[in-house]
Amino acid sequence: MRYRCLIFDHDDTAVNSTATIHHPAFLAFLRKYFPGRTCTLEDYFLKNFEPGFIEMCVDEYGMTDRDLETETNFWLDYVKNHVPEAYPGIPEIMHRQKSEGGYVCVVSHSMKVNILRDYRANGMPEPDLIFGWEEPPEHRKPNAWPVRKIMAEFSLQPEEILMIDDLKPGYDMAREAGVDFAAAGWANDIEPIESFMRSNCRYYFKTVRELADFVR
Repeated sequence: MRYRCLIFDHDDTAVNSTATIHHPAFLAFLRKYFPGRTCTLEDYFLKNFEPGFIEMCVDEYGMTDRDLETETNFWLDYVKNHVPEAYPGIPEIMHRQKSEGGYVCVVSHSMKVNILRDYRANGMPEPDLIFGWEEPPEHRKPNAWPVRKIMAEFSLQPEEILMIDDLKPGYDMAREAGVDFAAAGWANDIEPIESFMRSNCRYYFKTVRELADFVR
């Protein structure tokens, strides 16, 4: 076991959800509340990569606080009836980590209740800790607060933790917390994202198998 604790992002790291759920939900929201506006899947990935989803909504679509609340509720209603599939090989990594006495945690911009549902539906072990969108904004990634809470809860040193994420907020959080970061490159083939991750991240994995071999 290379790391005592693996911290997984959820969407597009553990489960294939942006292309199948979150982007379609956002398009449906725009059709209803911002008719005439749209967003390609590539732009959705890029804006979530940087500057982030909330910033995209405000800067690109002029959403107010009330609009953001409406969008969140619309998204929550949508995901209730849409369960993403785990990437093949991810459940096996998690089960092996737990069976060897390690920890599996989640830091995500999805809601905890949906993360738990997705883990159960895909046969993944229940995470030891989850920090999701219900956390106050100052406790969400890219803030390092979730990583520091995990370190305190399990008496871990930074070198015992690997953060696995497909987007820049996870990279920024890991860098601030001083823990190793592995970029998950299996969700998309968008050149600006892959180029940034390959250039800046200590580890970049294009396939789940590469990650599995690394953490073994």
